[in-house]
Amino acid sequence: MYAIVDIETTGGQPHQDKITEIAIFIHDGEKVVDKYHTLINPERPIPFFITQLTGIKDDMVQDAPKFYEVAKDIVEFTEGKVFVAHNVRFDYSFIKKEFADLGFTFQRKTLCTVRLSRSLMPGLPSYSLGKLCQSIDIPLSQRHRAIGDAEATAILFDRLIKINRPVVDGNMNMAAEHTTQVLKQEIKTSLLPPAITKEKVDALPMVPGVYYFHNEQGEVIYVGKSINIRKRIIQHFNIDYKSRKSLNFKNSIADITYELLGNELAALLYESAEIKRLKPQYNRQQRRSVFNTGIFSYTDSDGYKRLTFGTIDKAENISMTPIIALSNHYKAKGFLFHKVAKYNLCQKLCDLYKTNGACFDYQVHQCSGACIGKESPEEYNRRVDEAIDSFTYEHNSFVILGKGREPGERSVVVVEHGTYLGLGFVDDTFSASSLGDFKGAIQRYNDNKDVQQIIRNHMRGKHKDKVLIFD
Repeated sequence: MYAIVDIETTGGQPHQDKITEIAIFIHDGEKVVDKYHTLINPERPIPFFITQLTGIKDDMVQDAPKFYEVAKDIVEFTEGKVFVAHNVRFDYSFIKKEFADLGFTFQRKTLCTVRLSRSLMPGLPSYSLGKLCQSIDIPLSQRHRAIGDAEATAILFDRLIKINRPVVDGNMNMAAEHTTQVLKQEIKTSLLPPAITKEKVDALPMVPGVYYFHNEQGEVIYVGKSINIRKRIIQHFNIDYKSRKSLNFKNSIADITYELLGNELAALLYESAEIKRLKPQYNRQQRRSVFNTGIFSYTDSDGYKRLTFGTIDKAENISMTPIIALSNHYKAKGFLFHKVAKYNLCQKLCDLYKTNGACFDYQVHQCSGACIGKESPEEYNRRVDEAIDSFTYEHNSFVILGKGREPGERSVVVVEHGTYLGLGFVDDTFSASSLGDFKGAIQRYNDNKDVQQIIRNHMRGKHKDKVLIFD
């Protein structure tokens, strides 16, 4: 038995939007045997653009039942049945969230008619409900209304399960068995993107590396990393739908490729470099590839260690090598304000307050007076060193040797004079007596705040890598 469901909502995000209409068609594997339909009072205004799309207005749902008043009906209509929908994750996630708000766990086997259509009717120009119905002559009235879309999905489902595929010797029983097996498979894999097969996922390695999601044009739309590629990708697909954007992302995935890296540190560094190189559509973090502002340190004539910021290679009267590189002056100022607050530093001595006298923090008793010579350089500099230690490496130049991609291989990460140089791999026969030997074994990558944070976190955490120091 199958419950074919469609809903309309106040928006695209289950955690904040609500259902305004639901329709359920019950199919017994041969025909539709029952149906259920109701408007639902979402207990909030319906946005104008939603009304334009669906035609559902506030006055139409004013006297409609609230979700808790129809929850029992929905449970009874779907209980013991496979939950079917076009882009099933959308409808299923909303209904799960509505029940969760009532303290009830709603769980059903699911089947997506987008995936099923791709499997049984390959090669169509589009698998959106409207265009799919147009392609195969399914009447679709009341578009973007739950009752109209659910009825069209029920007709589509009926056609799909009755497709007779050409088989050897014209055996019709084999054709029916094929469709049955497809249904079983799609129920098991309903959470996968429509274009991704179970075989594709099963073939993924369970080792550390970086993976790429591609769209139908072959473009990389997301880069990720994991110590277990297959497990992480399955987690991606099992996560409940949170927004229309996440659904579009999932439905856009047409292929998966990967690069083996051997260990988590190498995967993290490679992922960061690839995100900056490719700038995938669905990667939000680490996309920025230009880091032209530096945090610098110098000691003034009174013996106080000062922190300042400026454009790298253009800073005057201070060391030309930045302690850390950031994307712009705004980020640099925010970074310094954070360190000033955490380590009780002086705004004036960190280039954040321009004055001839005491800084503002001293006036409100947040600065100990280094700006006017009240605090000794030795005492103040100790806290500056603590602040610098929080975003620099313990050693100046070093090499990290980690697990390789295969037996007999090691990964190599090189840092020289506090600057990340790059990543590479060597076999067990490789011998080196100097930092220069290791530098010849790596591929060069840009140094930036993101990779510095990755390496610092790795060095300060528990790891089994071998660290060679060249200070």
